Amino acid sequence: MSQVFTSSTIPLSFGAQHEPGPWIHGAGKGATPEVPSDNTKEDAMSPIFNCMIAGGLGGMVGDTLMHSLDTVKTRQQGFPNKVQYKRMIPAYLTIFKQEGFFRGLYSGYTPAILGSFPSTAAFFATYEWTKRRMINDYGINETLSYFVAGVLGDLASSVFYVPSEVLKTRLQLQGRHNNPHTKGSGYNYKGLTDAVIRIGKQEGPKTFVFGYKETLFRDLPFSALQFAFYEKFRQLAIYSHGSSDLPVSWELLTGAAAGGLAGTLTTPLDVIKTRIQTATTINSVVQTPSTNPLARILSNSSTYTALASIYKSEGILGAFSGVGPRFIWTGIQSSIMLLLYQVALKRLDQYTSPGEERAL
Repeated sequence: MSQVFTSSTIPLSFGAQHEPGPWIHGAGKGATPEVPSDNTKEDAMSPIFNCMIAGGLGGMVGDTLMHSLDTVKTRQQGFPNKVQYKRMIPAYLTIFKQEGFFRGLYSGYTPAILGSFPSTAAFFATYEWTKRRMINDYGINETLSYFVAGVLGDLASSVFYVPSEVLKTRLQLQGRHNNPHTKGSGYNYKGLTDAVIRIGKQEGPKTFVFGYKETLFRDLPFSALQFAFYEKFRQLAIYSHGSSDLPVSWELLTGAAAGGLAGTLTTPLDVIKTRIQTATTINSVVQTPSTNPLARILSNSSTYTALASIYKSEGILGAFSGVGPRFIWTGIQSSIMLLLYQVALKRLDQYTSPGEERAL
């Protein structure tokens, strides 16, 4: 991100395929980077389509690897009074022992992965297009361009992300069908298809966008903080390393630190979103009445009202329930996604660039 004309959010040193020339990676300590011409800038940019595919693949792999921790976080936020979910590692082991790996820790995986690729692809396509137009065409300040591009990217991503998030969080909170350990969730779906049909019939199509406003309230500040932290952390890393050509391990560390810190600070907004999306509505027909008091408290989806209710019933710690898994999830997932995005983008550029040798 410290390089203006890179084709992604983090310029990693995987060669000169889509970040060519000594003006980015050829300069060592004390060297003066060469100023690129306008043609060089345009040639250095990856096609938007490549950014979409690379971003979608990176998002899918990152979400897949970290889904089990996301399930633990959802249980902690959805069942704040259950002792077995209070601590991250014991909660992880409890879910694994009681419900298994795939039907427990990876419950809700199908809607998560179905929403992951299109939402991440939409984000990177919007982000890259907006960033390039603002910086290269209009000469707008870089930091402002990154911020605006991130906001618009999140808005485009949310169209795909929110409906899948509603289904994912409900299935994560419920676990398997007829799960004796999660009866207080207030619903008992047989699977994804059954969840879609029952939610549509019993609660209405609007339920699929439950917490839409809260999701934006969480994701927009998260992206802004993540980019701001990443810029500062990478500047410190470059100063410490003595070169802008950072090793991959340093890139991973700065990305993880930025994502983890941003995720920690936005945890209260994530708690609100989870509670609203997993709450059942008054018109919802369920066989077993919900014993979760917050499902009744949060019938009003106002962010302020929801936060006040959580604070009143659980205190300040309630607003940070699941902060441990969220810190790890956002940090590692961001690092994995962005690293794989760079690798996939480089490969795609090699295969789509005319006149280039296709290295395996």
